[in-house]
Amino acid sequence: MDLIELNNVCKTYHLGELDLPVLKGISMQVARAEYVALMGASGSGKSTLMNILGCLDRPTSGEYRLDGREISGLTAKERARLRNRMIGFVFQSFNLLPRMTALENVLMPLAYCRDNLTEGEMERRSAEMLEKVGLAHRIHHKPLQLSGGEQQRVAIARSLVNRPQVLFADEPTGNLDSRTSEEILQLFQQLNSEDRITLIIVTHDPGVARHAQRTIRIMDGLIESGASSSGAGAGVP
Repeated sequence: MDLIELNNVCKTYHLGELDLPVLKGISMQVARAEYVALMGASGSGKSTLMNILGCLDRPTSGEYRLDGREISGLTAKERARLRNRMIGFVFQSFNLLPRMTALENVLMPLAYCRDNLTEGEMERRSAEMLEKVGLAHRIHHKPLQLSGGEQQRVAIARSLVNRPQVLFADEPTGNLDSRTSEEILQLFQQLNSEDRITLIIVTHDPGVARHAQRTIRIMDGLIESGASSSGAGAGVP
């Protein structure tokens, strides 16, 4: 069974008397442990689609199943609980709190989804995530003491601390130089291949998309190509 399945999903924004259709009937699947690039130009609808896939928004119509559960009709509170349990996010701008250390930034999601962890267990898990992304030696540094690549690694560790099934990365290398971007993309590949995390990366950059097993291209709110799941671990990077 696919982890993600969309059937004829539409999204229309209502701006006063004006209706603005952004997604116009999206059907697609993503298998468990698959690495997918969602690619399209600015205004194509890819960010709106990611928000729906990540349970940050809900479709106007259509069906969205995540891990076999129909979630299109969930309330905002129900979607928030689902995000905390199953989904991680990495963004272009890192979104780290500047007065907190790397460890404190990574620990934050656990405060909302403790899973009966003690304070010590939460700190140990957070430190383990920072070690996983290669920052064991920087856990007590604040964001301004870290390079851009290190800040993105902290953000990735934070996204992993609740052990999500699926990780969404929205233009995650947009603020990084080419060498650092390649390091971050290799880290994503490692998380996908070794930890079996389903990974969906949103990008307009063909070079970034090439790291994925499959590319879904979206244009004017419709999928041009790549909608069907190729199976977990299938495809050529």
